[in-house]
This record gives sequence, C-alpha cells and structure tokens, in this order.
Amino acid sequence: MLVVNSLISFNTLENEKVVERVLWLNKAHDYGYFINIYNTSLPYERNITEVEEGLNKGSIVLVEKDPFSRLINENDIPEKHLSLRDSAWEIIKDIVKLEPFVYHSAERRKLIQKKCEAHNIHESTVIRYLKKYWQRGKTKNALLPDYFLCGGKGKEKKASEVKRGRPRKHGQVTGEGINIDENIKKTFRSAINKHYYSSAEKSLTLTYELMLKEYFSIDSKVKGKVEIPVIKSYGDLPSLNQFRYWFEKERDIKKEISQRKGRKNYDQNHRAIIGESTTEALGPGAVYQIDATVGDLYLLSRFNRDWIIGRPIIYSVMDVYSRMIVGLYIGLEGPSWAGAMMALANAASDKVSFCRDFGIEIEKHEWPVAHLPESILADRGELEGSKVEPLINNFGIKVLNTPSYRADLKGIIEQHFRVTNTRTKAFLPGVVKPVKERGDRDYRLEAQLDIYQFTQVIIKCVLYHNNQHYLTNYQREEMMVEDGIESIPIQLWEWGINNKSGKLRHVSEDIVKLNLMPTGKATVTAKGIAFKGMLYGSKQSLKERWFEKARNRGTWKIEISYDPRNMDYLYLRDEDGLGFDKCFLLEHQQRYKGKVVEEINYLLEYEKQTAKQHKEKAIQSKVDLNTEIEEIVKQAKMETSQKQTDVISKRSRIGSIRENRSVEKMIQREEEAFELNKVNIENSKVVPFNGSDSNEFMGDTGIDLLKRKQKEALNKKDE
Repeated sequence: MLVVNSLISFNTLENEKVVERVLWLNKAHDYGYFINIYNTSLPYERNITEVEEGLNKGSIVLVEKDPFSRLINENDIPEKHLSLRDSAWEIIKDIVKLEPFVYHSAERRKLIQKKCEAHNIHESTVIRYLKKYWQRGKTKNALLPDYFLCGGKGKEKKASEVKRGRPRKHGQVTGEGINIDENIKKTFRSAINKHYYSSAEKSLTLTYELMLKEYFSIDSKVKGKVEIPVIKSYGDLPSLNQFRYWFEKERDIKKEISQRKGRKNYDQNHRAIIGESTTEALGPGAVYQIDATVGDLYLLSRFNRDWIIGRPIIYSVMDVYSRMIVGLYIGLEGPSWAGAMMALANAASDKVSFCRDFGIEIEKHEWPVAHLPESILADRGELEGSKVEPLINNFGIKVLNTPSYRADLKGIIEQHFRVTNTRTKAFLPGVVKPVKERGDRDYRLEAQLDIYQFTQVIIKCVLYHNNQHYLTNYQREEMMVEDGIESIPIQLWEWGINNKSGKLRHVSEDIVKLNLMPTGKATVTAKGIAFKGMLYGSKQSLKERWFEKARNRGTWKIEISYDPRNMDYLYLRDEDGLGFDKCFLLEHQQRYKGKVVEEINYLLEYEKQTAKQHKEKAIQSKVDLNTEIEEIVKQAKMETSQKQTDVISKRSRIGSIRENRSVEKMIQREEEAFELNKVNIENSKVVPFNGSDSNEFMGDTGIDLLKRKQKEALNKKDE
C-alpha cells in the first residue's frame, strides 16, 4: 500500500535504477508528490494510479529498508551536531508545513526568498536543507550531519588493483605496497600461530620478520657457509602496520595469554572476573578490603583559614587476615577510582616516608607494609571498568566486587570506620552534630582543622589500631594461642608472614604509583605544560623545545599521570609503562606547591567567583577614570583659550620649543629642588651681602627672575 514516506524503486528506460520517496498524496484527485532520494532534483508530481499499476505489475517495487532510517538517542548526539540540526530546522520548519503549496515551484521560491531575507542566507542553502529533509524521511533528525558515514568503521574494504589506505610517503621510490587479500591473511594467521602464540613469547615485530623470511622469499644467497633467503622488494611486501592491523583485528586474547604465559596464569590473573566473592583469607596479603567513608567533620582550607571546604573522604585498605590497615588516603572528592587508586598506591608505599610527609616519625616495624595483595575486595563502582585493568593485567591482582547493597560482606573494614569515628569524634572541632534547638550554633563554623592536620589525626589512629588495638572478636588459630600471639593486628601480621603461605607481592613503589595514578590530558603551550590551571616544565620538554614549537606552530595535547594529593609534579609515561619524565611546577606557580588538587580547584574557582563579583566595580571605576580625565582635559582647554594670545605666530611658537623647554626645565628644577629646614621667606629677615645687590636679590625670588627672563627673551624674539 502506498503511503507518505513509502519508498518505491524502478528502472528507467535507460536501465537506471531510481528510488523515490512519497512526500504527499491526494488520492481523491489521483496525484501526489515524489522525490528521488539519490539525486539533486526537487519534488515532482506523479499520478497515483500509474504508480499503483506499476506495483501490481511488478515494474515498481516497495523498498522495505529505508537507507536513511536512524534510531538516535538524543543524549548521544554531539552538541555541535545538535546545533547544526537545530539551526537548519529553524530555517525550514515553517516552509515544510505548507503542503502541498511548498511543492509548487513558484510558491516554493517565494517562501524560500522570504527565509533568505529573514536569515541573511543564500537561496541554495535553504534548498539544500529542504532536499535533505524530504529525501531522508521528513524528520528533524534528517538534518543531522553525515559524519556517522565517515571512515567505514568496522567494514572491511574490498581489495582491487588500486592500493587501499594512505599512500606510502616515498611510494614512488619504494613502491606503493600491496593490498591484503585472503591468501595473505592466511599467511598472517599461520605466522602468528607458529611464532607469536607460543611459550617463546616472541614479539610481534619479530613474528613479522620471521614471516617475511619464510613466506615472502624469492631466492637465496650464500654468505660464508650460511644460506640466507632473499625476500621480495619492499613494494611487494605487506608492511608491519598492515600486519599489526590484521593481528589486532583478529586477536584472540585468551589464546594469546594461555599459549604464551600458560593456561594457569590466564586462569589466575587474566580471565574475566564476573560476579562476586569473599574468598577465604589464608594469610597476610591473600585479600585486601577497600572502602571509603565520609568524615564526620568539616575542614578549613590551607590557603585561607576563613574558607570552610566541607567534609573529607577517608579511604582505607585493610588486610583481612590480620586486620592491619595497609593503605590510607584522605581527600575531598567523593568515592571514586581516583581515591581508591591513591589508597592502593599507598598500600604498596613505604610507610616511614609517608608518615614523614605529614610530620610523623615512625620506625619501619611500626607499619611494615609496602606490598600488593593477591586479591582485592571492593564495592561495585570504584574497581569496575577499564580503569582497574592495570591492576589485573600489570600486577596479576584479582578484583572481587561485592553485590549492591551488601556492605555487610566487608564488615571488618566497616567496623574499623565506626571505631575510628567513635575514637576521634569527641576531640575534633567542626564535627557533625544533630541540631537540638532552633538558634543553636552551626557546627560547620566550629571547623578548625585543615586536610593536612586531619590526615595527621587519622595516621595516629591507624598506628594505634595496628600496634595496640586488641581485636575482641578475632578467632585465633590453635597455633597462635600456643605461640602466645595476641589479637593485635601487628602480631597477627608478623605471625602470618612467618607461618602462612606467602601472598604478598612486592613491586617497585614508583611503578605501582605510575600505573595506578589517574591520567589526564595536558596542553603544551608557549608558557609551559598546562594542566588544571597550573604550568609545568620537564627535561624532555626543554630538551626538545616544546614551548618554542607551541608558540610558533600551535598547542597540542599530551597524556600525563598525576597524584591528586601532590600537584607539584606531573609524569609523562614511557610507552612501556616502566619509565617516565617528571614535570616540575614552574617557579612562578609556587603558590600551588604542596597543595592537593581539591584545594587548588577550590582556589581557582574562588578566584573566578571573585573576579565576577568585582567586574561591576571595575567597570564603574573605569567610568570614573574616564570622566576624571575628560574633566582635566576640559579644564586645560578652558585655561588655554583664556590665556593664549594670537600675538606670537604659529611658526614662531613651533620654532621656540627648544628654548621654551630649557626655560621650563629651569623653572621646574627650582620648584622641585630639595630644601631642608625650609623657612618662609616672607616672615624671615635676610641680611644682604652688599647694598648694591641686596635690593635686587630681595625684590625677586629665583622663580620671578626666571619668569621675567623668559618674558624678556620672548619679547626680544618678537622684535
């Protein structure tokens, strides 16, 4: 059945296939308007009966699949595309409603011209929007850009005589290369199965080189006593990039890890972890539990003690077997991967230096933990998704997540939070209190500690918990009782290390931190490496003259790693993830030194807010300044018009500039000269040096003499 928006297809007399869309039908008068969806023609009229006869005969067929049909989630459309769509729709929305008049060429032209005048655009632009709207189904989203068609993502291109892909840079010299057909892909698979998927763990580049030797040789030569294959010319070989592309496209991760590292290694460290578990802890490091809570107090800023910055977030990592607190992080941002990462990195860090950073000196035996565990148990959220992959892939740690709303499965760390809160709440100002009566003082105004000081408090609590706190509900093993081990975390930890299977993993502290740090995009500018409003420099950036290049060629983005607790440094990771270039905060950015990222963000936001508040005052001040300048100029013009005479010619005035400047300089010097113990000359008696000169000296001051000399010089010049 023929309806509006139906697509019909037929062949013309020239055997050209045409697909038309039904735009409007008037079955009472047996006509309708159609448009070819693939050419540039505008709508045209057709007889409905003729089309239906063609459908009955089979010369015309209904097209079931609309090539322009797209189901789009509005939230998935980029802002730029929405803007382009909406601006186009604003231009044509009133025109397309006027059916069938808009399909009459004369009427349509009038409507288009009005829109051109109203929006100051060319007639061809409106026509282009109309065609797009009609050809693609008469919907607003038909006006979206066609960027989704670009690139052919996921589609395999058919091989032909023409080389696919980007031409080689020096193709005229080395050859343009070859297309990858099915036979070459079979060769790729054979080489990968033979050399790459093996316990020898050969690199992909070496696999490629061995493949060329075995499958792309055309002759051989003898060098010494060794027969060496001679491979084809460079232009007749698949490139390493082509080999790598098809390897990644058909890569089998399970097969790769199982055959290169062993099936057991895959099952332990690389298989997908689905669901949740609370595995039994068989010794220290078997399972770490990690969780976060909001501190029950308000903190002040270290920038300004008048600023209240809210409640802190406390991340703790606890060893299940011994109940030792092995990692700690305190920040301001809500529970997130960044906070969990900082706590895990702290678990693998040396605690002596960590405590020293907060002004607390300890011995190594008081907090002897700088290890990663075999597995980590966490809430769903922070340790899910791609961010946790470095833990699994680089360090072989199992990540276990509890089900939603099951905090009881991490009871030991939840209990620790409750105990710590009870232990500290009575001593800390600014703690959260229930408001008992109307008019009670707001507890937020009682805040006294900053984040540095609060971290000191929590470190002290952790040291007490690890070394003195007795675990009343801990079920000791028989051997523990025999050995006289008390239920104190440090004793349980040390006994477990000496008597249980080793589960702890020691990894370089820097490597752990580098792989767990949050990453971000920094911008290389002429002023430095810009990140979160701060500027950095590094040896690599200076050696390679990044900042000169940015000034002359434009800025560019780089990926960096950073520690939110210490924004003094950024890190540019090496490709292998085992090295880095350290970026330092530039000297004129020292106000940010030693501050956490939350404090810096708070400061920058405060400065933006302050700038906005003072904008109105600044405008008024500029108006005041301009008015005062205009008033001074007005006064000068009035005095000049009153006192300036026409006796001296213009040429004479200009010619006397140098002499006038000299006289004016003498007068100015007399007025500005220093005089100590100054005496009013009118009220003092001066004894003349001699009679002849005294009257002249007393009659005129130095200024009067200069003025008189100036006047005489001008009069003499006019004569």
